[in-house]
Amino acid sequence: MFNPTQHDVRRFFCETCRKSLAREILTPLETIAADWILQHPEYETDLTDVDAALEAEYPVDQGKTNPFLHLSMHLSIAEQIAINQPAGITTIYNQLAQRLQSAHQAHHIMMDSLGAMIWEAQRQGTPFDGVAYVQALQLKLR
Repeated sequence: MFNPTQHDVRRFFCETCRKSLAREILTPLETIAADWILQHPEYETDLTDVDAALEAEYPVDQGKTNPFLHLSMHLSIAEQIAINQPAGITTIYNQLAQRLQSAHQAHHIMMDSLGAMIWEAQRQGTPFDGVAYVQALQLKLR
């Protein structure tokens, strides 16, 4: 199982941004990441200086979104949708995107539930609860 460090993730997004801006060939994963980077131009400064990215902190109490966490969640949700795991997630995504008339906004709604599920698993020291995640998203469809 691939378990990247915080620095690995930050380097990945910074390198993807660099390659995208330079119009270099991207791997399939970099292509997906580059699409999300393009949809978040507010992160360009964070992504164009690798050394600063490796040192940056994003304390919750300062109210600044961690661009690396945000983009990682977009990638995670894109993968979930692509493979329909947890089961039913693709249908939920399609319904949210249609209702909101925005794939991007659907991702953001899903991020809230994904973040809560991750936080709960970490707090409890338990595995991720895909069923609870899907159920939380189903409630958002009502």
